[in-house]
Amino acid sequence: MTWYALQHKPAQGDRAVQHLQNQDVACFYPKIEVERVKGGKRAKRLEPLFPGYVFVNLEQTNPMWAKLRSTRGVIRVVSFANKPAAIADEVIDHIKTSMDKVAEQGGIKPGQAVELDDGPFKGIGAIFQAYDGEERVIVLISFMQKQQRVSVPVSAIRP
Repeated sequence: MTWYALQHKPAQGDRAVQHLQNQDVACFYPKIEVERVKGGKRAKRLEPLFPGYVFVNLEQTNPMWAKLRSTRGVIRVVSFANKPAAIADEVIDHIKTSMDKVAEQGGIKPGQAVELDDGPFKGIGAIFQAYDGEERVIVLISFMQKQQRVSVPVSAIRP
């Protein structure tokens, strides 16, 4: 059995997976937890790692191929030269193991030591405090023998 990618309709990935699984097709629809700021409040939600695509595991001779395009939520099979594009098992396995590692790590935790890589405080060690909106973080730095709270871009810190 080989992995293939299907393109699904906008915002219908879960629907496509559900209908494919109802037809006994092995699916992989990787999602990651993302923190977003909406209405001034930070909220976590699951979002697809590859928006618009679902992976299926099928044999070339499986009669299910004829039904894939007419499955609710599915637009097409990703193909090149009218042949479905096969995805190596190693690629899918790598995605799965990488997602497990990210889930275990869970991002930067309050109190974790970080280093500033950019801006006027470049090279200074700091302690992560909290996220400040979607693109900034608050860190504590030792400056003039006192702990100072500083807001810096997320891209400027390195764990």
